Amino acid sequence: MPDPEMIALRAQIAARTRATELPQMRKDYGARGLAFGLPSDVTVTPVSANGVKAEWTSTPGADAAKAILFLHGGGYVIGSLDSHRHFVAECGRAAGCRTLAIDYRMAPEHPFPAAVEDTVAAYRFLLGTGIAAGNIAIAGDSAGGGLVVGGMLAIRAAGLPLPACAWCISPWVDMQALGRSFTDRAETDPTVQAATIKFMAETYLAGADPKSPTAAPIYGDLRGMPPMMIQVGACETLLDDSIALARVAGIADVPVDLQIWPEMIHVWHTYHPVLSAGKRAIAAGAAFVKSKLGA
Repeated sequence: MPDPEMIALRAQIAARTRATELPQMRKDYGARGLAFGLPSDVTVTPVSANGVKAEWTSTPGADAAKAILFLHGGGYVIGSLDSHRHFVAECGRAAGCRTLAIDYRMAPEHPFPAAVEDTVAAYRFLLGTGIAAGNIAIAGDSAGGGLVVGGMLAIRAAGLPLPACAWCISPWVDMQALGRSFTDRAETDPTVQAATIKFMAETYLAGADPKSPTAAPIYGDLRGMPPMMIQVGACETLLDDSIALARVAGIADVPVDLQIWPEMIHVWHTYHPVLSAGKRAIAAGAAFVKSKLGA
């Protein structure tokens, strides 16, 4: 039976006014996140994470010795702390730990590899606060989901200890949009299309190799990476990105939990205040994180 909450959500998305200019797209994305509000028991603390604008979020009972480093989505060109704060805070609540969300530099002002560099800087910051690598999870959605893996490749290259686990939500990991799902899921995905992905990739890469592993981690050597959970909606054009990532990780002997959620759209988790399936997906991801932190 079709999910009535998803049917209602699709109608809301269809009714949106869609901006075409990047400054307005950024404003609209941030405003949609802020519209969900924030529970009164969430504490937000701005911080500079080795020069990267960031903020801690925590809820009562959060374990200060454990943390999720969260990387927001938005195709490396939109997205912010504002657009994801309600989502990030809920991830931390469900996992019982603090979250550090970063406002990494975006294209076209700061193309690849700026976002990767900021991820490594923020990870160094977490380690510098005394939180052990085994008590850190890296999570992210869409472009942030790809950045989770690309960031870990850069973390390893920098000689730093890897985090305990990775939680990739509707990850974008193929800069060339080669997946068949861009065609056969085009009519079921209300938010992401191949033309959008190609525009974002061109803007982000600014001439860099689209197969650069830290931009497109399906071309990276993932051997030795920590356990990974990948969650993706069955209706997404990015479905094949998740499948490809799971395949590459699995071949590299990385433990992978690939979850394909029926009826769900791109990063449905962010709609958790109005979508029960979003709450359940966050709970599943958080349970994975809890099982790995300090294990």
